[in-house]
Amino acid sequence: MQALIEVILPVFLVIGFGYLAVWRGWFSQAGVEGLMTFTQKFAIPCLLFAAIARLDLGQNFEWRLLLSFYAGALSGFLLGLLGGRFLFGRSWEDAVAIGFCGLFSNSVLLGLPIMERAYGVDALSANFAIIAIHSPFCYGIGITVMEVVKARGQAGITVVGKVLRAMFSNTLIMGIGAGFAVNLSGLPLPGPFNDAVDLMVRAALPAALFGLGGILVQYKPEGDMRVILYVCAASLLAHPLVTYGIGRGLGLSVDALRSAVMTAAMAPGVNAYIFANIYGHAKRVAASSVLISTALTVVTAWLWLQVLP
Repeated sequence: MQALIEVILPVFLVIGFGYLAVWRGWFSQAGVEGLMTFTQKFAIPCLLFAAIARLDLGQNFEWRLLLSFYAGALSGFLLGLLGGRFLFGRSWEDAVAIGFCGLFSNSVLLGLPIMERAYGVDALSANFAIIAIHSPFCYGIGITVMEVVKARGQAGITVVGKVLRAMFSNTLIMGIGAGFAVNLSGLPLPGPFNDAVDLMVRAALPAALFGLGGILVQYKPEGDMRVILYVCAASLLAHPLVTYGIGRGLGLSVDALRSAVMTAAMAPGVNAYIFANIYGHAKRVAASSVLISTALTVVTAWLWLQVLP
């Protein structure tokens, strides 16, 4: 338990710094909006580009691993989508953003350090296989369903065009695509370019967390607590339970099962709020769900560490 607190506490401190700075008036709301624009359109795409460009794509891309994890992710998305619409009466657009919170787990900021502390550096290879397609898969699902919902009543070809435009105008997807292009082509990148990308990468997560703290000042969970707790259950319980069941059924190796389940057991990442912010729906639910579920991860991750072999 102490190790988990040591991993998660720094994350909360950065979020808390952002909250305190905006709450006390030391940092403006306009500044927070600008910071979030910087992270979601520039810094995080650089992070995804660098991670995928340098990844060994041939390592541990086992179909049983990916099926186990992403079947669990889809279950979280469907629970959030259908629950948001039919249990809580939210609009379809809000429901998609709520579903995205159940879909997108914090595979990098929480998943990697917790796995490394629990099982060692050598246990991370399956995590990287999951991470390589995490953002393309989740944003592909989220953007497609959101654009279909927004285009209600329009012709099918129009909807397809809107989905494709939204997908390929999203800077996160562009960063991922560029990373795959560099990786697969073997194109060497100049040293100064690599150094510049690394500078952007180092700014991405701290800036996004600080900005999220500032955003939370204006998006309080008043009136949304039932929805937020439902999102936490879909993300922290349904996703890892489905992943664990399928992984055991398919006979995943111990190392792969650990990586899949522990990654599935992580709270929604900052990208859950970024997605809600891009479309302007359920932003308060997404921001608060990230914060509360990250706190709850201390308990749920510890429980899974006791269950896993």
